[in-house]
Amino acid sequence: MGHRIGIIAGAGEFPFLLLAEAQKMGYSCIVAGIKDEAETDLRNKVDIFEWVDVGDILNLIAFFKKNGIKEAVFAGKVDHRKIFNKEKFNEASWRLLAQSKDRGPAAVLKTIIDFMAKEGIQIMDPTSFVASSFCQEGVLTKTKPSPAAEEDIEFGFKIAKNIADLDIGQTVIVKDKAVVAVEGMEGTDEAIKRGGRLAGEETVVVKVSRSFQDARVDLPAVGLNTVKSLVEARSRALCIEAQSIPFFQKEEAISLADAHRISIVVKKP
Repeated sequence: MGHRIGIIAGAGEFPFLLLAEAQKMGYSCIVAGIKDEAETDLRNKVDIFEWVDVGDILNLIAFFKKNGIKEAVFAGKVDHRKIFNKEKFNEASWRLLAQSKDRGPAAVLKTIIDFMAKEGIQIMDPTSFVASSFCQEGVLTKTKPSPAAEEDIEFGFKIAKNIADLDIGQTVIVKDKAVVAVEGMEGTDEAIKRGGRLAGEETVVVKVSRSFQDARVDLPAVGLNTVKSLVEARSRALCIEAQSIPFFQKEEAISLADAHRISIVVKKP
């Protein structure tokens, strides 16, 4: 067996893709699936798997220690709104949460990472496992953005970078050079749908990274579900930052976008 690594799995396809890449690289993967977040099929992909509550950090650490894990990686989304539900946390985890400088996602995860490091478990940067999913600058779809969409992309990109650096969200929804919606705790997909409800069809979605992104804490990503949300919102374009945001299930997502005449653009800052 290869070097052991722990995977803390949340929602979405990211845990599956990271797991597959880590296994190809020769890692022996021990997976902790977050209850009510991770997909149940994930447990069939590894020999050692355990469900953990989002509010029980000590159980997570105990599981990894029992299996000889000294390095781990976060993969997948966790509903950030759970930080307001004290019942989901045991006393030790709630005390740890209270040490965070604020309740933003980056600050909360940094507090957890520091605590796990003190317990002998280092959280790794996941980018090396998903390097093939990053995109070069250009238009990925056959559908090219209209001049109006290009203007909205230019307008939204600068705003998105500023919003991201404030640790508010990394996605903005724009229409006719007006900000329709900003990603909050609900996540990218729900923000896209909200933008569609507020402004109707032909919104433009821009997703970026922070200027000083700590990928251990949060690696923004898009994928097939993102495009499904664009279709539901009747958006006309998606723009992501080049070499900063992995694009999962890319071929299938691009095909779906073209079928609905949605353009996908990759842009440098």
